[in-house]
Amino acid sequence: MPPPSYNNHMKLKQQPEDFRVEELTDAVAGDAGEFALYRLEKTDWTTPDALFAVRRRLQLDARRVSYGGLKDRHAITSQHITVFRGPKRNLSHERVTLTYLGQRTEPFTAADIRANRFTLTMRSMSDSALSHAGVALREVADAGLPNYFDDQRFGSVGERGEFIAKEMVFGRFERALWLALAAPYEFDRADAKREKATLVELWGKWPECQAKLPKGHLQRLVSYLAAHPTDFKGAVTRIRPELQGLYLSAYQSYLWNKMLAAWLTNTLGATNLAVVELKLGKVPAPVRIPEEHRGAWESLTLPLPSARVKPEPGASWLPDVEEVLKAEGLTLAELKVKGMQKPFFSKGDRPASTRPGNLSHATAADELNKGRSKLVLRFDLPRGSYATMLVKRITCRAFDIYTSRGQE
Repeated sequence: MPPPSYNNHMKLKQQPEDFRVEELTDAVAGDAGEFALYRLEKTDWTTPDALFAVRRRLQLDARRVSYGGLKDRHAITSQHITVFRGPKRNLSHERVTLTYLGQRTEPFTAADIRANRFTLTMRSMSDSALSHAGVALREVADAGLPNYFDDQRFGSVGERGEFIAKEMVFGRFERALWLALAAPYEFDRADAKREKATLVELWGKWPECQAKLPKGHLQRLVSYLAAHPTDFKGAVTRIRPELQGLYLSAYQSYLWNKMLAAWLTNTLGATNLAVVELKLGKVPAPVRIPEEHRGAWESLTLPLPSARVKPEPGASWLPDVEEVLKAEGLTLAELKVKGMQKPFFSKGDRPASTRPGNLSHATAADELNKGRSKLVLRFDLPRGSYATMLVKRITCRAFDIYTSRGQE
């Protein structure tokens, strides 16, 4: 995947050193406990790939390893993991380093992450872009940052923007399966493209399809269909559990973003909002908060939408939630995968806004892009919040006020 660029000129992640993430934790390591705690540092690796390399080198079963979250691939990152009865030593493998810190009585989980500390270098910026970013940073310091799920959350959404989980909710399991197995994605590797071409050509001809596919998870799914040619629901249940979870979290996160956008639009009004561009469409961000709404904005939490949400009568956010779900053809009570115990949508609340902690910035000449400038941002964010949202917020066009025309 190429490094993202959020306007015509600015460059983010031009090199791994431009995006640094340090996981902050209060977890204490000592001499007692059966869980070895390590600091995992990686450069230009995904967290799953780095963990796979560690497990292979140390000959570990995946069930012995626990960690708190995924860190960016095109970056230099530091995070923590525990290994049940892990070795009390360090490990270095290519661009992955594991440092032993001590023992714990419990595995490391997301609850142990206090925050993430970011150092981001935005490159190839013009004088006008720097000026606008400075103004936007002051706006963020006052109004906060909308806590949207960013594009990284929607990797399972294909080129047409269809959600696998939405098809599951409506009981359209053949379509859900087709999207999961055969739909093209922008970053498909060559082997995935070949397998998908086979599926598209032979969809419904399961024995022929099975014979042409290489051994693996996909062939096993098709083998099930060869024996049960119309049981698409059964085939969907046999997709890897972690992938099923990704499909549901993507759709739930999309709906949550729409809920937050509806609240901001309906409560603050267009003149107080600017546009931020996400993969799945434009969303509003506050440039200022009228005093009569400041308390509501800063205390607002919105539920992760699902049938398990039981809103209190008169909940202030309920009309916005109902508006979003009505546009999807759903109600809260219907937001579940019927007839399946698993997977299920997550339950919980998410703060509507966040304010980057210890926020500072500095500018200098950009040594990688002649005649341009760079902007270095340093800040902390709670776990689950996206640093790239701050980048998008301060590079959105100053004149692009969020209006009904701006949403088209």
